[in-house]
Amino acid sequence: MEIKFSKTSSNFIWTAHAKDKMDYYRLSPSRVLRVFRHPERVEEGVAPKTVAVMQPLTPKHTSEIWLMYQKGKNGIITIITAWRYPGKSPSRGTIPIPEEIKKYLRIN
Repeated sequence: MEIKFSKTSSNFIWTAHAKDKMDYYRLSPSRVLRVFRHPERVEEGVAPKTVAVMQPLTPKHTSEIWLMYQKGKNGIITIITAWRYPGKSPSRGTIPIPEEIKKYLRIN
């Protein structure tokens, strides 16, 4: 699936990892941005200086869409990763973060 990014997502930087996960889970940029703009739950991200937000996939599904991002200078948001969590995640629970994302955060 080729992901097409619209002009409305121009204030966002999408990591290669986020793009790969969006492709894997078949999440469109607009769906990810909906989670960003209207999260059901907001937590401190597991990586330094990040925010994790969650929204149920649909009202009838128990799975959730998670997004981790980092706020940058000039209002730019870096979307680090997005994924589907099977079931309902525990509040304040630790969600494992891939090593390549930790490496990306240390570099930037």
